Amino acid sequence: MLRCIVTTVIDGKKYRGLATAAFDPYEIQPTTDMPNDFEAFWNKAMEQNKKIPMDAKLTLLPERCTEKTNVYQLNIQNFRNGSRIYGILCVPKAPGKYPALLETPGAGIRSYPGDIELAEKGIITLQIGIHGIPVILPDNSVYYGLAASGLSDYPFINLDNRDKYYYKRVYMGCIRANDYLCSMPEFDGTNLAVYGGSQGGLLSIVTAALDKRVKYMAAQYPAMSDLTGYLHNRAGGWPHMFNKNNAAAYATPEKIATSKYFDAVNFARLIAIPGFYSWGYNDETCPPTTAFSAYNVITAPKELWITQEAGHWMFPETHIKINNWLVNKLIVKKE
Repeated sequence: MLRCIVTTVIDGKKYRGLATAAFDPYEIQPTTDMPNDFEAFWNKAMEQNKKIPMDAKLTLLPERCTEKTNVYQLNIQNFRNGSRIYGILCVPKAPGKYPALLETPGAGIRSYPGDIELAEKGIITLQIGIHGIPVILPDNSVYYGLAASGLSDYPFINLDNRDKYYYKRVYMGCIRANDYLCSMPEFDGTNLAVYGGSQGGLLSIVTAALDKRVKYMAAQYPAMSDLTGYLHNRAGGWPHMFNKNNAAAYATPEKIATSKYFDAVNFARLIAIPGFYSWGYNDETCPPTTAFSAYNVITAPKELWITQEAGHWMFPETHIKINNWLVNKLIVKKE
């Protein structure tokens, strides 16, 4: 990637623009490698997770329901007794069997609205948070407080220990969310997809790789892709734990080793289902070289929608394209 950044000052205000060009991006290969016991490690984690009772709790949210859709806050137990994940579940009201979509979240601590748009088209949607706190709190100060204190650097928590690293519980939370979707009497029993962007793109790739019940996936600008890029004179993925600002504290043998068990690239190697992917060349949060590092190792059927001008955001047309792709895959047309 070759990037041009232009800045100027007009009437005392600084403006910044950038443009990025790619040279042979489909030849980019990752710098990280897969540990020999990678699959064994995650298979054991999933077996342990199955032993934790789901203990699902549903709370109807009447103010969010529509004529066609019931909306709930769901919380389920995950990873260890007492540890929970929360999400917004949207279920079509009409009797019948429906496909399901797990929507994985971008980074941060926040509430979630739920995906009523796709539920109205006939898809059960579950939009999850990852931090074990309710996702309908009326006062955002709780989320802001956690983001500024205990969870301010959550992607770095216990990075020196693969069994205690923050994202182990998160990855298992995505599998547990699918456990719930697959247990629903309204689920059609077959058509299950996962979709997310940034951190959610990472989690979409992870879930698709680990959970064989998933039939389709979509990922935008996936985070945590090729984390070790900075150690090889190139960009690494968000949260940039090994860049020049963090290397002194985090580029230790133990933390580098742990990163390989959580890098999107190593999960991408295992994907065996059709996927839709998208990012832009001007993304400075999840650099496009890191996204290509993951995409280029995928051997399953894949489609890539590049919007060169985009940064760490998407055009409305991209949102429409992804939703249409998911609907066309999930909703079985009856002849």
